[in-house]
Amino acid sequence: MEIFKYKKPLSLMQKSKRFGVLSIVLLTLSLGLIFTKGFNLGVDFAGGTLIQVKYEGKAPIENIREALTVDKTYEGASVTFFGSDEEVVIRTKMSSSVLGEDVGKTVALLLKDTGTLEVRRVDMIGAKVGSELRTKGLMAMIIAIIGILIYISFRFEWRFAVASVLALVHDVTIAMGMIVLFNVEVNLDILAALLTILGYSLNDTIIVFDRIREGIQTIKKPDLSDIIDESVTRTLSRTTLTSLTTFFVVLTLFIFGGEIIHGFAFTLLVGVIVGTYSSIFVASPILMWLGFSVSDYRLGEAEKVKRAKEKEKMRAMYENGTL
Repeated sequence: MEIFKYKKPLSLMQKSKRFGVLSIVLLTLSLGLIFTKGFNLGVDFAGGTLIQVKYEGKAPIENIREALTVDKTYEGASVTFFGSDEEVVIRTKMSSSVLGEDVGKTVALLLKDTGTLEVRRVDMIGAKVGSELRTKGLMAMIIAIIGILIYISFRFEWRFAVASVLALVHDVTIAMGMIVLFNVEVNLDILAALLTILGYSLNDTIIVFDRIREGIQTIKKPDLSDIIDESVTRTLSRTTLTSLTTFFVVLTLFIFGGEIIHGFAFTLLVGVIVGTYSSIFVASPILMWLGFSVSDYRLGEAEKVKRAKEKEKMRAMYENGTL
C-alpha cells in the first residue's frame, strides 16, 4: 500500500549533516542526564521492598507517611500514588531480613487508622539479588548487540553491521535519557522495553538496508547518496504505516494500560519514534560516512555471480562425464 507517491526521490542525504548534529545533541544530553542525575532504580535492581495498598476512598497520603514513622524500619520510605487516588505504593530499601516475613500484616496494622484498606501486593528483593539482576540485564543488552553485529556482518557487509549497531546504540541511549529525564522507575519491565526497542529498530533498519542493497544492483547511479535517497523514498510508505500502527498500539497501552505498564509503554513510545528516525536519518548516513563504495560492492557481487556460474558449469560437466 502506497500512501506517498513521488515523481522523484526525496533529497534526504543532503540534510544528513543536520540530522547528525541533532543526533549528537540528543546523545550528549542523554548521556549528561544518565551520568549526572542517574537512574531511578526500582526494587528489582536496587533491592528493597514494595508494598501496594488500595483504599476504598482517596488515599490520605500525608497520614500514611505519618503513620509509617511510628516504626523506625519504615522511616524514609517513599509513598506515592499508583495509577489512581485510591492506590499508593510504599517503597523502602529495607529487605525481608529487617522487615520480617509478615510485611503486609505489619503495614496493614500501622495504617489501620488511616482508612479502610487492602494490601494488594508485596515485592521483596535483596540487595545482592538486585545487583545480580542489574549485571545480567546489562549483559543481556551487550550480548544482543554483539549478536546483531555478527548477524548483519554475515547477511550484508561489515559497514552495514557497524552502521546498524551505532543506530541501535543511538536509540537505546536516547531512550535511557528520556527515562532519566521523566524519572521513570527502572525495573525489569523497562529492561524488557529496551530490548524490545533493539529488535524493533533493527527490523526497521534491516528493511531499509535491504532496499539499499537492492538499489545498488538495480539503480544505475554511481553515488551512494542518490541510491539511498531513492531506496528510502521507496520504503517511506511501508515505514510510515508500520511505525504509526505500532505507535498507536503502544499509545493505547500508555493511556489505558494502568500504572503497572506505564513505564514500559512510555519507553516503547520513545523507542518507536527514535527507532523510526534512526533507521532513515542515522543508519543510512553512517553507511556513507564509513566510506562504502558502490563500485567495489557491485564488482564483488559480480565476482560472486561469476564464481557461482563457474561452479554450476563444472558440476554440469562432471554430471555429463566430460570432466
